[in-house]
Parts: sequence; C-alpha cells; structure tokens
Amino acid sequence: MPSIIITGASSGIGYETAEYFLKKGWTVGLIARRAELLENLASRYDTAVPLPADVTDEAGVDAAFESFAKTQRLDVLFNNAGMFGPQTSIDEISLGDWQQVLDVNLTGMFLCARAAFRIMRHQTPQGGRIINNGSISAHTPREGSTCYTTTKHAVSGLTKTITLDGRAFDIACGQIDIGNARTDLVKKLEVKRAAEGLDPLPTMDVADVARSVFHMANLPPEANVQTMMVMASKMPHIGRG
Repeated sequence: MPSIIITGASSGIGYETAEYFLKKGWTVGLIARRAELLENLASRYDTAVPLPADVTDEAGVDAAFESFAKTQRLDVLFNNAGMFGPQTSIDEISLGDWQQVLDVNLTGMFLCARAAFRIMRHQTPQGGRIINNGSISAHTPREGSTCYTTTKHAVSGLTKTITLDGRAFDIACGQIDIGNARTDLVKKLEVKRAAEGLDPLPTMDVADVARSVFHMANLPPEANVQTMMVMASKMPHIGRG
C-alpha cells in the first residue's frame, strides 16, 4: 500500500486531497495544527495517520515525519500548507504579517521538504516523490498579494533545486500551480471583490486539484510531472485585458 504525507490536511485543498487518497487505499499522514480536525477525518479511515504539528516548528515537523516513518515507508509528500496574508498594497503590510506568510509558505515548506528528503534518501529502497503546492501566482499574481506571490515564486526555486539534488537519490520533485479552486481562501477573495463591486471569480471544484495531485503521485519512479498548472478554465491568466 503506497503512502503519502499531506500538510495543511485539516481544510481546503489539503483536506480534499487527503480524503481522495484515502478513498484510493493509500496510507495518509495528516499534518496540520488543528488536531481535532485531523482526528475527525482519521476516524473514518483505517489508513489515516493524524500527525498534528505546526509546519513552522522545526522540532514538531521532524517529530511528525519520524513518527510516520517508524511504521510506514514514505512514498510521497504533498507539501501543501500555506496562507494568503493581507490583501492590500505593500505600503500597508506590516513586517509581522510579511514574516508570518514567509514562515508558513516558505520556511514551513522547506522544513517539510527537508524532513521528507532525509527519510527518502535513507529508506530502503531509496527514493520517493515531493510535490510542492505552488500557485498560479508563481507566474501571474493578482493585485494585493505581495506576501503570497513572493513566497510562491520562491517555491518554484525550491522545487527546481530539490529536483536537481534529488536525482542522485531517486527522489523526484514537482510543483502543482493551482488557480482559483473553491477553498475558503478563494471565498474570502470573492467577498473582498464583491465589496469592491468587481465581478465574481471564475472557480473550479477542489476535487479537480485532488485528482491532479493523485496523477502526479501515482507515476512510476522513472516519470515526473515537473510542473502542472490546473486552473479555472475562464481565469484571465492567458491573454491581455
């Protein structure tokens, strides 16, 4: 039975993806801060392993991954946990807000990738796969997204370097860039747009993201999706206004 650790598994894309993998028979390690939400999901599946941890806590991340690896081989990490941060122009962003988004979206992703890489490098047989959750903002940002967009550009660099460093150890690394899945994050953006008199955002079902991640995770070791973009079909990403 293959196994995966999913961060940010208590809500949104992480929750939907975790449940999708569980229904497909995978063993799924669930990482998020809210232990009760992980326990609720795990109560419905024998192959769910709650691993409550804050992705910004180095000791907590290492302990969660080590706990999982004591009983399971780690085949895949879906490095998903993230936050948007303040929706405003750069002059209205405090240093504290900036640092919080960097801590979660970038340092958290680094800590989880490092923990997974370490396990995959030393397990037998060697190897595994890391899938980083980037964003369409890694290519085309939206207004008022200084913190979020900056981190997602950095995630692309992290993905590429892990790809290169992982080759010697049969560790593949890819990135999924998602545009406007119907999560709480996007719903908050929609509320702000409505208040400003803007048109509703084109969106897509979160289940479409889960299926995309599953495709990436389910490839044989000799194949890798380096980057995948899955987005609402009518998003204004392609073309000019």
